Amino acid sequence: MYDMPDEIEVTADGPLRIVTLNRPGALNAVNDALHRGLARLWPRLSEDREVRAVVLTGAGKTFSAGGDFTYLGELRRDPVLREQSIADGRDIVLGMARCRVPVVAAVNGPAVGLGCSLVALSDVVYIAETAHLADPHVQVGLVAADGGPLTWPLHTSLHLAKEYAFTGARIPAERAREMGLANHVVADPVAEALACAKRIAGLPRQAVESTKRILNLRLEQAVLSTLDYATTAEYQSFGTEDFRATLEKLTGGK
Repeated sequence: MYDMPDEIEVTADGPLRIVTLNRPGALNAVNDALHRGLARLWPRLSEDREVRAVVLTGAGKTFSAGGDFTYLGELRRDPVLREQSIADGRDIVLGMARCRVPVVAAVNGPAVGLGCSLVALSDVVYIAETAHLADPHVQVGLVAADGGPLTWPLHTSLHLAKEYAFTGARIPAERAREMGLANHVVADPVAEALACAKRIAGLPRQAVESTKRILNLRLEQAVLSTLDYATTAEYQSFGTEDFRATLEKLTGGK
């Protein structure tokens, strides 16, 4: 649906749309096609008047492993592609913040990097008992323009947001719930997210959508206050020696 790339599967279930990050062989790591598709997805969902709620999950056993190393290398070497990626990242963040309908995340496995950001930008989060969140941008020498630092301070304390943004440490499922980064820790997040989305879809449309907008105006204002600085800083970080050295170490110099 919506002319998405193969890396994003969108299926309809009545008034629901189930969005699946669809690179299971690569642990749903983010490549250019997936990144660009996500930038286009949220306006399409908002424009579809049949949609009342969205479930967002990952194919296989992982929600998303974060940035694909090959893609990250391309971004380091190609400034034009990097500019496009930064613009797409901005569109993903604002698209989710402005999406007309509630988004329920079913975190079926690790949600890392952009995967972690997608969770933070969702409206309700069900996370598997064995899953974790992590934003390792700083660890690899990058600024997280579309990551945890942008939204975590609205979900949890500033001290906790700083700790996990600086260190990139894993946040286990129960810890994520305690911190306010997830609503529920469950055995089957997809089933629970679908049930939640169906309940929301059965509620009065205008009341649901306007209530989401009221709540997300605060999120959007916070994002807009930092987004320009964040995107500029991330663009610059792709060109640093720290990032080059870290990427070469992770990829064996490839």
